[in-house]
Amino acid sequence: MSDRININRVKEVLRDQGRTQTWLAEKIGKSYVVVTNYCNNNSQPSIDVLRKIAFALDIDIRELLVPTKVKKSDD
Repeated sequence: MSDRININRVKEVLRDQGRTQTWLAEKIGKSYVVVTNYCNNNSQPSIDVLRKIAFALDIDIRELLVPTKVKKSDD
């Protein structure tokens, strides 16, 4: 069992949009290996790179991050 914590959702967003890691690498000017490491949460993109990824995917940058807190519903 892996102790790795998923911090970003790049892989999930790419899958949801039907895009490839190669496509994203070209769009943000990074190598395929770097993007693969982001997708597998082996390394994390800087905020500047996250901004570029969000722009390329036409989404809000917050959609690329795994929430750290779940909102409580009003009872």
